[in-house]
This record gives sequence, C-alpha cells and structure tokens, in this order.
Amino acid sequence: MNIIDNLHAFIWREMMINNCNAYFINGTKKILIDPGHQRHIDHVKKGLKKLNVSLEHIDLVIATHGHPDHVEAIRIFEKPTLLTMSEIEYHFNEERYCNYLQIPKVDFFLREGDLKIGDYEFQILLTPGHSPGSISVYWPENKVLFTGDVVFKNGIGRTDLPGGKGGILRDSIERLAKLDVDYLLPGHGEIVTGKDAVMANFDAVEKTWFSYLR
Repeated sequence: MNIIDNLHAFIWREMMINNCNAYFINGTKKILIDPGHQRHIDHVKKGLKKLNVSLEHIDLVIATHGHPDHVEAIRIFEKPTLLTMSEIEYHFNEERYCNYLQIPKVDFFLREGDLKIGDYEFQILLTPGHSPGSISVYWPENKVLFTGDVVFKNGIGRTDLPGGKGGILRDSIERLAKLDVDYLLPGHGEIVTGKDAVMANFDAVEKTWFSYLR
C-alpha cells in the first residue's frame, strides 16, 4: 500500500496469526521499520518485490521495540544492512529473550532527538509503556508518525507483558497526541489518515482507555 511518495505500508491482515505491520521508506537510503516474525518475512518480501526491491537493498532496519512479532526477522539481514533500536530496549531484550530471539548486535542505538538518514530527517521519541524502551518515529516533513505498539486505530498497546506499565503508556500517548500528524502508522491494524481523523483517534483512545491505565 502506497501512503505517500516513497512511503509504503505492508499491512498484516491475517487475524488468526500474529505479526506486525511493516513500513518501507524508499529514498536515497532504503529504510524498513519493524520487519516482523522471521517465519512471515515473505509478507515483506512480496511487498518489496512489487517495488523492485529485495531485502539485500535495505540500508537500515529500525525496530520500534523488541517484541518477537516486530524484530525476529532482523536475524536474516546481512551487512551492509544496519540494524537499530533503543539502547534500553536492546538490553531489556538481552535479559528477557536472549535464549530465544538471539538478536544480532545493533549498529547504533536510537536516542531521543533528531535522526538524519539520507535525504530525510526524523525525530525519535522514547515512548515506553508497552515495553521499557519502545520508540516512535516522527517524520515532520510529511507529518507521519510510526507508533509501533504504543497506540493503534481505536486501541493501545498491551501493558501486561514484561516491562509494561499503564501510567507510563498513558504519558507516552499524551505526548504523541501533541504532534502535528496526518498519517498515524501503527504496528498492528489499520492506518489512520487525515489530521482530523488522527485527532479523533487520540480523543477516542483517551476516553476509552485512559481510565484503565494506572
């Protein structure tokens, strides 16, 4: 699915099988956000093939957080592809999933602030709550927000997994709601498009879910 020029979404719609949405930015540097489960990487490969791109062409893989349904597939990428996630999340995964995930060492850590990749400038926001080191990626030029599992269309990320905290997730969502966003691209479910729709979604999430986040 083409969102805007050079931004493509590979939406996961198999309701009975867990995997995440993946997003691809096709610029001077080719960026893949959240490749998903390794066993479902064909979902990404098929999307890339339509764009005449293969996994070998990816310059950077960004993980919004370290849950297996978002990062397991990073094991199949080889250099010169670079891998990155937040330092908090990386070390949390080392402790929690080391015997299962065996995530390779990342090439650099994502930190709060500006990140320039090729011709594009992004803002990295630390947005914990679903996981301790979860990040969201904001693309100001196009008013695009990649939220991972922090907030979805009409929903929020789970807080009952290791490292999850309801009150912290609420704070993260409130922070994201202040951004100027035309495209909200979540880790699961459908995309929210249009400034009014994005604002309405944040309002609905607050009214429906915030009383449960403590």
